[in-house]
Amino acid sequence: MTPNEILEEFRSAGALLEGHFILSSGLHSPVFLQKMFVFQDPARTERVCRALAGKIRDTFGPVDYVVSPAVGGIVPGYETARHLGAKAIFVERENGIFVLRRGFTIPEGARVVMVEDIVTTGLSSRECLASLQEHPGTMLGAACLIDRSGGKADLGVPLVSLVQLDIPAYAPDQLPPELAALPATKPGSRSLKSK
Repeated sequence: MTPNEILEEFRSAGALLEGHFILSSGLHSPVFLQKMFVFQDPARTERVCRALAGKIRDTFGPVDYVVSPAVGGIVPGYETARHLGAKAIFVERENGIFVLRRGFTIPEGARVVMVEDIVTTGLSSRECLASLQEHPGTMLGAACLIDRSGGKADLGVPLVSLVQLDIPAYAPDQLPPELAALPATKPGSRSLKSK
């Protein structure tokens, strides 16, 4: 799929929103990609994740494990792993820190890719990757559906995406007047409580 075809999947799902949004990074943006509107449709999810799996395979070769950060990365991680013929596992927060739980392990020599939904600053991705350093698999790199940093997010590993966008994001004290004039909503999942 081309970048325009991927964006059309988001548009037609009603997932490309405009307004004033507080991202999970704490930054503010006039655009929010509500990927759950894409993921609620299994056929649409299958199309975009099949395309991501193809790009991962072309970039990194065979993959044994796909690891994703909970909550937003679980669906694309699972569906992408299915197309790669890989296992799908995820990290979740325990005392605010990402860890593998539920008995998930990564065996020695396993070829691993971290799959995310949307990358903005790369904070969740870096936290996910850091949590995997103590495991013996080989981290090949990371992948996401949309890189809204325009390629500027540094994850410390190669990042492949289906679409690169340069969507502005602002610190709370640096909002342009037209954005500051709109009421802000916080649609992300980072503030969900963990057990």
